[in-house]
Parts: sequence; C-alpha cells; structure tokens
Amino acid sequence: MSTYTDGRGLAHAPGQEHGHQHGHGHEHGVPHGWRRWLMATNHKDIGTMYLIFSFVMLLEGGTLALLLRTELFEPGIQFFQPELYNQFVTMHGLVMVFGAIMPAFVGFANWMVPMQVGAADMAFARMNNFSFWLLPVGAILLTGSFFVGGGATAAGWTLYAPLSLQMGPGMDLAIFALHLMGASSIMGAINIIVTILNMRAPGMTLMKMPLFCWTWLITAFLLLGVMPILAATITMVLTDRHFGTDFFNAAAGGDPVLYQHLFWFFGHPEVYIMILPAFGIISAVVPTFARKQLFGYASMVYAVAAIAVLSFIVWAHHMFTTGMPITGQLYFMYATMLISIPTGVKVFNWTATMWRGSLSFETPMLFAIGFIFVFTIGGFTGLILSMAPIDIQVHDTYYVVAHFHYVLVAGSLFALFAGAYYWIPKWTGYMYSETLGKWHFWSTLISFNVTFFPMHFLGLAGMPRRYVDYAPQFTTWHQVATIGAWWFGLSQILFMIAVLRCYAGKGRPAGASPWEGAEGLEWSVPSPAPFHTFETPPEVR
Repeated sequence: MSTYTDGRGLAHAPGQEHGHQHGHGHEHGVPHGWRRWLMATNHKDIGTMYLIFSFVMLLEGGTLALLLRTELFEPGIQFFQPELYNQFVTMHGLVMVFGAIMPAFVGFANWMVPMQVGAADMAFARMNNFSFWLLPVGAILLTGSFFVGGGATAAGWTLYAPLSLQMGPGMDLAIFALHLMGASSIMGAINIIVTILNMRAPGMTLMKMPLFCWTWLITAFLLLGVMPILAATITMVLTDRHFGTDFFNAAAGGDPVLYQHLFWFFGHPEVYIMILPAFGIISAVVPTFARKQLFGYASMVYAVAAIAVLSFIVWAHHMFTTGMPITGQLYFMYATMLISIPTGVKVFNWTATMWRGSLSFETPMLFAIGFIFVFTIGGFTGLILSMAPIDIQVHDTYYVVAHFHYVLVAGSLFALFAGAYYWIPKWTGYMYSETLGKWHFWSTLISFNVTFFPMHFLGLAGMPRRYVDYAPQFTTWHQVATIGAWWFGLSQILFMIAVLRCYAGKGRPAGASPWEGAEGLEWSVPSPAPFHTFETPPEVR
C-alpha cells in the first residue's frame, strides 16, 4: 500500500480519499429517516446528537443565568422569591455541568476520536447509542423537577447536606437524573478507552496519537474513577431522605461534612474532566494556525497525566472553612499549588508553539488564543484561592464565582467554540462565514469579561454568592455584570447562525483539508466525512 507522510511522520493512504469518493453518490448501508437517529450506531451521527443536545442544554442553562442576573440588576427582590431564585441557581449549575459541557466534549470525542486514530467506528456502537439516549431522559427529569410540588432542588449545584435532605420531591428527580447522566458518562468513557487502546490504525503508537485523543483517554479514566463516587453519595442522600439512614444527619450521629468530602472527591476531578478535553482541542488548533508542530508533545502528554493524578489528592481545598486541622489545610494548600506546574507547562507549550510561527488568525485560532488568555486568568485566581488564609476570607463570595466561570466558560466553552469552528468543515463539508465567526469571537470575549471580571471586585468587597438580595454598595458592579451577561447570551445567536448556515450548505465547499498546515488522519478523508470513514484502515508510519 502506498502511503504519504505528513510533518509528524504520520503517513496516510492517498487511495483513502478516492476509494471513498466513488461510492458516495449512493452511500451503502446508510439508514434514512427517524431510524437513522433513534437507532443510530454511527459515531458521527451520535456525535452530532450529543452536540445538538448539549447546545439545547446550554441555552436552557443560559436562560436560567439571565433570569438570575436580571433579578440582581438592583438590590431588593424584583421578580423571584428567594426559594425560586435558589432553584434557578442550583439548576443553572446542574444543567451547565451535566447537560452542556460534559455532553459537548463527548460529542467531540464521538466525532473525532475514531477519525483521529483511524478506527472504523467506536468500539461499542450500540452502547454508544444507549449512553446518548439516557441524556435526554435525564434532562427531562431534571428540568421537569421545576413542576413538581415544592419545585426543583434549591440546595446549590453541590447539593450539600443537610439542605438536600430537607428539599421536596424535586430533589429526588434531580438524584435520579444525575444517576442516568452519570451512567451515560461511564458508558461513554468505557467506549472511548476501548476505542483508543484497541482500534488504532496500524502503526499509530500511543505517542503518535493526536493530543485530543490523549486528553480524552485520560479524561475517560477520570470519569471511571469518580462518577461511581457521585452515584454512591447521592444514593446516600436518597436513603437519608426516605429509608431512615443517617449518613449526613448530625442530629442522629451522621456527619454533614462527610458529604462534602465525598462530593468533592468526585467534584474536583470533575473540574478537570471538563477542561482536559479542552486542552486537547487547543493543542490541535494552535499548531495548525501557527504552521508549526506542537512544542513539547511528550511533555504535554505527561502534564495531562500529572494533572489527572494530582486532581485526586486536592479535593478538600473546597473545604478550608469546615474547621479542618492546620496540617490538613497545609497539605491541601501545597497539593493544590502543585497542580499549577503541569498546567503552566501547557500554557508555556502553546505559547512556544506560536513563537516565531507563521500565524494566521482565523476564528478557531482567535478562540484558542482567547482561551489561553482567559483560562490563565482563571488559573491565577485558582492559585490565589488555593492559599487557605485567603480562601477563608473569600470563601462563598463572588470571587469564587468569578474564578470558576473564568475556568469553565472561558476555558471549556471557548475551547468548544474553537473546536467547532475548526472541525465544522469536516462535519458539514462547508466553510463557516469568517465574518460571522469573528463577530462571534469579539462579542463573546468582550462581553464575557464585562460579565465576570467585576465579580472579582464584588467578592473582595464581601458580596456572598447565591444571595437574591444585597447591600446597595454592590449595585454598580452587579449592573455592569448583568448588562455583560445579556450581551454574552445574545452573542451566542451569532454562533447558532454560523453553524446552521454550514448545515444548510450556505458556504464555500470545503476540501478534504481546508486548513493549510493541519495534520492528522481526519484531514485525509473527504469533507463532509463519509458515513463509513475508513473501510480499510489507513497506515501510519
């Protein structure tokens, strides 16, 4: 078999492109109509469904956020009673984490991992279908909890006991929904691990894999490690509520702080589950538009693995105010600071990749650079919060809200946008509108900072989070943040238009490799990617 080699020594079969092209007027074995989606076993179709689902949930979570910000425009209670406001806060967090960010990255994994490793599909195609269809059921249960007696849970997205023990039936629906979404994550993780370890194309060693596959492989192991812990913890809440156990009930000898330990043992690795695949996307985009190979590939792989291992030993830095002994505080403080080292390695490597490269600033690159900039700010505030004496002062204030939105909105979401603009020619066969993309980027970047940067000031001034009302001296920054939030939310309409235009075929047709300088097997097949990607596995040298 004749092969050609790209810059990293990866070889692709040129016959690949033509071998596919001739059969695609009458693509064989492609189901049609509703069966194609309901019974989907093709990794691309399932990836598309994940991405659509996550965008719908992003709109739901974003709407809840705008309701919160609108209420906070002025002091006093304008629109929502405190109980309903707390339900909005809680559901905004749960919807965004379990409905928007995690499924979006799984959608990317479904689309790109088999293509990047040269596999014909995911390892377990039917399980892939089942793990997707659990999500809409979970989402309906979660959203439906607003409409049962007493409304949705209002215990905060962390569902801390004893609050979660005192909620109405909406809490039980939320627990059931999280079980379903967690089961979906576990099955997705197993699928990704087996696909990457067992189905790589001949010659693709682990250290030749694109970094996106590496970050997902490590993320999948994190998911397998922590999702069962969340499941066990919320089951304990359920039995405390209905079956007479007293795990977290202090009056009967239980321990509410035990809940926090269990939750954050899941919750801290969860933060990295939502950011490691983002690192993989940025590591694909930056080298392409710098027209250079990724600086320090091996060190990036080891840094991601180091972050994953360290993420398991820092959970109680969320709990400095629970009265832990000083030795515990010191341990969690130093362990948390340690994570900044491998994270810094990545930022350094991306910067070094761009250094003296032949840069061009298409939309994916703009979002990637925007990601590096704002994620680094989030990283610095995280380093500040890792110091116990400071954390005790700003714990549960808007400073923390600012910090994790810089990591999760500016981190996860910016990377998702970068990846979407980067791969959408491969998904649809059409180029997006560069003008729309750039408008979307600048509007999103500026409005994001207008929304969340003032929250640092609010937090340092003592504004507590999750409060429906506040003292009048906080009004100005709340108003700035609310205006920014509406601007940010409306900016996402530009993204929706850009994507729908591609799917409607309203753009320049994309070649197999629309980006000059892009490397990897996914650019060796036609755009849009054929239903069956690799009928004969490509060879990699």
